[in-house]
Amino acid sequence: MAPIMDNSTATPDRILGEEFLTWLWFASDTNPDGFKDADGQPFSIFMEQRIVVQGGEGQARETASVSGCLSALREARLGVATGKKVTRALIRLEKDGIAFQLTLKSEDFSITALKTPKLDRTDDEPDSVLLEKVYLVETCLHLIDNLYAQFLKLRLSDKWLDVVEKMLLWLENTDTVRG
Repeated sequence: MAPIMDNSTATPDRILGEEFLTWLWFASDTNPDGFKDADGQPFSIFMEQRIVVQGGEGQARETASVSGCLSALREARLGVATGKKVTRALIRLEKDGIAFQLTLKSEDFSITALKTPKLDRTDDEPDSVLLEKVYLVETCLHLIDNLYAQFLKLRLSDKWLDVVEKMLLWLENTDTVRG
């Protein structure tokens, strides 16, 4: 099996992005409710049914985009187990009954297709809809920032090698994939 964290020619941002998305997939699959925000309040994260993995460089680059309703994403997991890196993922965050959905790219941490909960447009104040939307976007970004801070704390600790071992076991065990 190829090591899941071998990034010989990648930039530091890309390496961290790929490792972050791989860890996030592992952590959300094994303990989706195991996250806390900066105030210690719990929230959940789920990798939705769309993940992109890539391996190789230049003309030898291979990309696999795996999606499907109720998919266990086995092909993407197999790709990661054989050395490909998670480069894009559709993510759902839930906190206090509020759900956000977004696509996160590993190469530059860009967020696309951010969906917030529907807004109540019955308020008489025209600015209230805009302010509520800004609040929801900020809430989502704070959750993502918090996840990345948790990842960096773990990644820079002595516990990281243990986590990588658990991730390798998780990748090998396709029969227990949530889906």
